[in-house]
Amino acid sequence: MTKPTFGFLGPPGTFTQEALLQVVDPENADLIYYPTPEEVILAVARGEIFQGMVPIENSVEGTVSATIDALGFETESLVITHEVILNVRLHLLGRPGTELASISEIYSIPIATAQCRRWLREHLPKVKVIAANSTAEAAGRVAYEKGTAAAIGPNLAAQLFALDVIARDVTDHAEAETRFVVVGREPVAPTGRDKTSLIVFIAEDKPGALLEILTEFAKRNINLTKLESRPTKRVLGEYCFFIDLEGHATDEVVADAISVIESHVAKLRSLGSYPRAIGRLDTERLARRARSAQARAGSE
Repeated sequence: MTKPTFGFLGPPGTFTQEALLQVVDPENADLIYYPTPEEVILAVARGEIFQGMVPIENSVEGTVSATIDALGFETESLVITHEVILNVRLHLLGRPGTELASISEIYSIPIATAQCRRWLREHLPKVKVIAANSTAEAAGRVAYEKGTAAAIGPNLAAQLFALDVIARDVTDHAEAETRFVVVGREPVAPTGRDKTSLIVFIAEDKPGALLEILTEFAKRNINLTKLESRPTKRVLGEYCFFIDLEGHATDEVVADAISVIESHVAKLRSLGSYPRAIGRLDTERLARRARSAQARAGSE
């Protein structure tokens, strides 16, 4: 029997691979890495792989634009089928024997180095920062190139490339999280604890156009977990909106809201409904709800 093939932002050793391993058993699947999120998504669209895992949002730096744009503008056929939230622990990695004072340049992805600005300013203010496509690629460059370079990346990358951890937890925000999504071609059934992602194109740029959309969700008590505008890539000043909301597109109240909104906008496309991951922030929200329910029960 042929194993399903899953793609991820690579090379091996990235946080994206770590996220993928939370939902895919490598013993029962073939894993292929790609150098960018766009290439993962396009490989799924072309049918080269069954599904792909890509980063989509970071709690410090916000949306991963390459992922959002590829989902919104590069393909019309794909949907999000799953999400994973990881606590991001970043370390300074170097070849064995490398001293902090000897480091001349640092490789990593911009979203990672951005999370370490304060630490870098305080400990390595004069070191050149060089962008890489992934934290694992950065670690690989340090491992195979001569010199006194270092990389910012996870423990997994250090293990795979036999690097030393020169400094641990160099992030400025210890509780930072990154959200990853699995992209596929087939929608998933409701689980009772779901999230739906939409992209909405406004029919006419006028005062209150966005408010009209938000009102439809508000009056149905649908909670939005993300709202972001992105350029449509056609005309300067023309934007569309990416929306994440709680609930499945087949839920009666969600389906009703989408139907009404669809009739008032130029275009509405669902990016999928999928099981909602439990991250640190989600866990806190659930705990608050549980305490509130207990309090109500105690007062009755």
